[in-house]
Amino acid sequence: MSLVAISDLHIRHKDNRAFTEKLWPESADDWLLVAGDVAETTDDILWAMGLLAERFPTVVWVPGNHDLWTVPSDPVRLRGQARYDHLVAALRDLGVHTPEDPYPVWEGPGGPVTVAPLFLLYDHTFRPEGAATKEEALEIAYSRGVICTDEHLLHPDPLPTRDAWCRARLDYTRARLDALAPGTDTVLVNHFPLVREPTRILRYPEFAQWCGTEETADWHTRYRARAVVYGHLHIPRTIVVDGVPHIEVSLGYPREWGRRPSPPEGPRTVLPG
Repeated sequence: MSLVAISDLHIRHKDNRAFTEKLWPESADDWLLVAGDVAETTDDILWAMGLLAERFPTVVWVPGNHDLWTVPSDPVRLRGQARYDHLVAALRDLGVHTPEDPYPVWEGPGGPVTVAPLFLLYDHTFRPEGAATKEEALEIAYSRGVICTDEHLLHPDPLPTRDAWCRARLDYTRARLDALAPGTDTVLVNHFPLVREPTRILRYPEFAQWCGTEETADWHTRYRARAVVYGHLHIPRTIVVDGVPHIEVSLGYPREWGRRPSPPEGPRTVLPG
């Protein structure tokens, strides 16, 4: 019985869809955490999450930036908060836990811990050297040919900017986590890393500004995390910060995982860990 996690399935790629079709729990009691970027279209997201919800007794999802894109190929034309709300409602119908639901408690090995799925964004505070503001950070990135597709496809409606949406989500999520009973241990699950350290090995360091927020730098200690689970960077590994493992569970694109010495084996174990 294990708490396992995966992210960045990106099932529009046929090899990733085939990989997803082969995902099964090793135990009938395994829980699965899905840390975002399942797909770009609503139908693909619901197909994959429905498949996993049929196989795993408990599935927890957080959105990635790709899940929230409004792409031309998706008949669902909703943007921003409305798209997120639509996905939350549809996934609840499948029995999947979302960041808007009561936090489930893992009672298996390594527990009890409260599993907290988080929907947090980024606010351009992971800035490149020499940038004191968001505007300067963007100018540096653009001058070096680095731009995130979110700038075109991830809309913050009805808020004016993605960093405003990030601030709203931070306020909402802090209030929920602060309301946990004193002494509660957690597993924090977010698409983006909660600390900046994982971004320091990016091939293009200017991209870090689209990867998180400095506001969450102490959340792993503040909220007594046994582990932090994240994706987004497509660099699957574990780093330890203040004694807490931060586990990236990305599958990534076939061109990335196909170059590795061995094929991906499936979700990574979070607990017992």
